[in-house]
Amino acid sequence: MTPMLYRATFMHTPLDPFREADALHVQEDGGLLIGGGVIRSSGDFAALHAAHPDAPVTDLRGGVLLPGFIDTHVHYPQVRIIGGLGMPLLDWLDRCALPEEARLADATYARAVAREFLGGLARNGTTTALVFGSHFAGAMDEFFDEAATSGLRTVAGQVVSDRMLRGELHTTPERAYAEGKALIERWHGQGRARYAVTPRFSLSASEGMLDACAALMREFPDVHFTSHLNENRAEIQTVRGLFPDARDYLDTYDRAGLLGRRSVFAHSVHTTDRELHVMAAHHCSAAHCPCSNSSLGSGLFPLGRHLAAGVHVALGTDVGGGTGFSMLKEGLQAYFMQQLQAGDRVALTPAHLLYLCTRAGAQALDLQDHIGDFGVGKAFDAVWLRPGAGSTLEAVLQHADSAPGTLAALYANGTQADVARVWVGGDPVYDRPHTPSGTAVPAGMP
Repeated sequence: MTPMLYRATFMHTPLDPFREADALHVQEDGGLLIGGGVIRSSGDFAALHAAHPDAPVTDLRGGVLLPGFIDTHVHYPQVRIIGGLGMPLLDWLDRCALPEEARLADATYARAVAREFLGGLARNGTTTALVFGSHFAGAMDEFFDEAATSGLRTVAGQVVSDRMLRGELHTTPERAYAEGKALIERWHGQGRARYAVTPRFSLSASEGMLDACAALMREFPDVHFTSHLNENRAEIQTVRGLFPDARDYLDTYDRAGLLGRRSVFAHSVHTTDRELHVMAAHHCSAAHCPCSNSSLGSGLFPLGRHLAAGVHVALGTDVGGGTGFSMLKEGLQAYFMQQLQAGDRVALTPAHLLYLCTRAGAQALDLQDHIGDFGVGKAFDAVWLRPGAGSTLEAVLQHADSAPGTLAALYANGTQADVARVWVGGDPVYDRPHTPSGTAVPAGMP
């Protein structure tokens, strides 16, 4: 297949801006040569066009091309309950989340929710997501089947619990192991799907349940792990009572052998110094969900303490507890929350926000060699942001005087409506209706 040359202003963060200066790489009139869904070459458009005169050109000028967004914590069953405001976590779970999650026992209902959920990701430019799944194995089959049709990359798993939830959401350790094993064998590594072992949280997962999760991870060492950690003070107190011998919340997972390079813990708002050092020692990641933390009143995420301890951090939308699928909004809210910090404030720049939404997520999922930036050899996962004519964002971008200023404007003003086109592995997975999405130019034309 003839490679395609994309002409665009593009930005990415192949370096970690928390560690490296000049991490934001920008090509004002850039070119990306894509063959077989992979970036074969990148740089100045004129130079690439001269080197590959036969490659058809897709002109994406008039917008900004970014790596596809990577959401490291988002709940599949919760898309229909976004907006439950005014409640702390445990009340919100009882009144909003858990009744809806019980409805996914119906496979037809689950498939419809999966379609809405995956569509929400794509329309917001999210190309990869670490997905908190359903408590029902059948609903996970529906999810993975729909995900394959959507073209998105998903890391997802059946959520397992055996106490303190609605009875219909409970299972046994034996059943959790058997159903998890069957789902892994059916879906893990198939197409763009990967599996994540997913106990809901230690509050609803007994020691026996956590041991069953660990057994799956020993049997299938290349799967992922995710759960919740230290989101809400009432939750933490309950977990302390349920695990009296554990040193802290993280220790409930550590004692079961669930910490590792592919372990991602959502929220981590009230994590102690001891827990942070253990997370860093095991190379775990934290998924910061700023909109959810704000909406549920969970607290201010201590980004500075995580970074000082060496804990890797990426971003997640959470969805039901948050306010939607937009990683642009999460980046902006992460910035706001740092502005409000007292002694632990991290001065976030536009480069930090882009990194947290892209390459940081790839690193959390141990997929940094494949996705997360526009490096040669990486998959062409990308989102093209092109604001509508006459919009406020268009006016701001027309007067931006620097690449960081342009990126800041995208985070401050960008919404789902500004996502014009999305690719995964070079395949278009979303085109904004009734809006030009790039003009294919015959080979040989500038």
